[in-house]
Amino acid sequence: MSALVSHRSHWLAYAALAASMTLVGSYVALSKILVLVFPVLLLAWLRFGIGAVAMAGWLKGQPGEAPLSPHDRRLLFWESFFGNFLFSVCMLFGVSLTSALAAGVIMAAIPAVVAILSRLLLKERITGRVQFAIACAVAGIALLAAAKTWGSDGGEAGHTGKGLLGDLLLFASVWCEATYVVIGKKLTGTVSAKRISALVNLWGWALVTPFGLYLAWQFDFGTVSPSAWGLLVFYSVAASMITVWLWMTGLKQVPAASAGVFTVMLPVSATAVGVLFLGEDFGLVHALALTLALLGLVLATWPSRKVKVTETAQA
Repeated sequence: MSALVSHRSHWLAYAALAASMTLVGSYVALSKILVLVFPVLLLAWLRFGIGAVAMAGWLKGQPGEAPLSPHDRRLLFWESFFGNFLFSVCMLFGVSLTSALAAGVIMAAIPAVVAILSRLLLKERITGRVQFAIACAVAGIALLAAAKTWGSDGGEAGHTGKGLLGDLLLFASVWCEATYVVIGKKLTGTVSAKRISALVNLWGWALVTPFGLYLAWQFDFGTVSPSAWGLLVFYSVAASMITVWLWMTGLKQVPAASAGVFTVMLPVSATAVGVLFLGEDFGLVHALALTLALLGLVLATWPSRKVKVTETAQA
């Protein structure tokens, strides 16, 4: 019975990880609209501010939770610096200079970067199946990059100097996201998922506040439409609250390298939003690339023979 409960909890963890990255992908693509309305650093400041209000009740530790150690506090700062502040700045500036589909292309590299960092920093063993899953993600990004080169990425931005800068910024955001995954794995052992979500968001708000206040003083908020405000609220709650909580909840039970494979849902979701809502082109190469990404996800989550045998024996 205990093995069955453990097996079920792992699948719930997988579902939380997949849902988190699907939401991330959707708001990465939709932020293409928001950066046309708000300056990037003002947008980041508003996002963290709305998130701080939404998660005010999550700041205190839960009953029985140990006080934060100096080590935990340092990790929370770096988690926010890389995963919130730098990721948001690089991602928002990057997506403003290129297409949502290009963001999906580049962010498909996250699983491979997570695996590298989890091996170097957490000393995690990467199984052959997870390695093959990562290879599928890398093959997918290669195909999507080829599609971009052939001119089917939904725009010409990738062929300009600005487009190249956007691509580089998005690749920097990949390393920020991977660092966020690895540091988050360390934090989930001692701090609750809700408290991690609230504290890293608060640090992000503090880091960007000087820029946000300066830009807010000059910005005409009367020009913002109701639909843009609604999209901003969705982006803020999804990015600061829901996705972080889902990710930390799942990460508590899944190794960082395996969890990293779930980040393939980010480019899948970003691509879907870019095609369905932003009118970007989608061809056969894109379909093959996303199929590879999903294959990698199945390989990473399929129960191993050893786990099945153990569960049968214990039943």
